[in-house]
Amino acid sequence: MNEAIPVSRTIDQGTAKLMPDVDRERAWLLTVDGAPQSYVDLDEPAHLEFEYTRRLGHVLDTAAEPGRALDVLHLGGGALTLPRYVAATRPGSRQEVVEYDLGLLDLVVEQLPLPAGARVALHGADAGEWLEAAPADSADVIVGDVFRGSRTPAHLTTVAYARAVERVLRADGMYLANLADAAPFTFLRSQLATLATVFEELVLIAEPGVLRGRRFGNAVLVAAHQPPDIAALARRTAADVFPARVEHGPELRRFIGGAAPVRAEDAVPSPEPPDGAFGIG
Repeated sequence: MNEAIPVSRTIDQGTAKLMPDVDRERAWLLTVDGAPQSYVDLDEPAHLEFEYTRRLGHVLDTAAEPGRALDVLHLGGGALTLPRYVAATRPGSRQEVVEYDLGLLDLVVEQLPLPAGARVALHGADAGEWLEAAPADSADVIVGDVFRGSRTPAHLTTVAYARAVERVLRADGMYLANLADAAPFTFLRSQLATLATVFEELVLIAEPGVLRGRRFGNAVLVAAHQPPDIAALARRTAADVFPARVEHGPELRRFIGGAAPVRAEDAVPSPEPPDGAFGIG
């Protein structure tokens, strides 16, 4: 048998490395400049390793009845973990992936090819520009997981961006975002306030230690016009190997407090993670 060996390559936004998992025969960890970005098991595309991807997976599982094909737009590609997951759990889904870093996209396609029959179209483009040109009412789900380095770009944090997302979503569609912050959650609160200018329903999913201000970490935001299945989400996230809390309704409004929506002239990237927040030893 050929032993898998790490692959390192200079991409547009730094240095990407693909490292084989010694415990899973065809599983790989993608890092960019030392920070873990994605994990893929080519033999088990429904396996989600990272905490935040598992939470996004729970939301995707409850977005429609099990197995129903969806039209999904992914802003940010990574190693295409979630597109693989959707293709495996919702066969026949049509998916678009928009990734700014063409070098990263080329590396992933070359080293970690998508399964045969996966209906996933890949595009090298800026997420904001792609949204502006995308057809209205064309997506059931939009997943926002865009990082330049370790930060969400400023132009993807504004009211104008939220309106663009809402325009592309269908009336019963859902927006999912992966963001990172720490107490006092200035960025996270502002993003919730921004989405609240467009969407009636908001959900926050995060590890309790993050919400208590004990550490910097990821949070998954969900925005929609129709109420998500909060009970199902709460059950899934509580029973996960990485348990999380689901905040919704009055509790979430209290969390947002007096945070103001982000206008273009005030937009800033998400906060820089502290040293070691997402690194690997």
